[in-house]
Amino acid sequence: MNKVELSSKQRELIERLGVSHEKSGIPPAPSRILGLLMVSPELALSFDSIRETLNLSKSATSNALNMLLTMNRIEYITQPGDRKRYFKNRLVSWREEAKTAFERITQVSAILEEVLENRPKNTPEFNENLRDAISFMRFMNQHLPELYLKWEKSKD
Repeated sequence: MNKVELSSKQRELIERLGVSHEKSGIPPAPSRILGLLMVSPELALSFDSIRETLNLSKSATSNALNMLLTMNRIEYITQPGDRKRYFKNRLVSWREEAKTAFERITQVSAILEEVLENRPKNTPEFNENLRDAISFMRFMNQHLPELYLKWEKSKD
């Protein structure tokens, strides 16, 4: 049997994590897989373990795993002598993902500045909100790296 044994609290946490991921735009099956990989006592799970534990169809499991791999949210490993792939959360790479997010904020704010320059002047309230969003993104980009470094130093 491949099913992962989970407590009712762990199942509840998977569901809550799943709903949280859904609110950020990820479909239900991939959301639950992300939750399972976060809560599971085993760090890497096989396709069948994921499918059986979450009671998903083979197709739903395959599509969800492919989506998460494409999104770089999970990765897989193999084990010597075993042809199966074992999927695990990419939490270990959160630092690189944070740096990428900082870069995305810069890119988006630059595009939004171009949008603002090309907006009609007869929408002052919208334009002001857009200006504030750009200003906030620039502020975040200026201070997030400093906060990250401060956090790193606080761990010593």
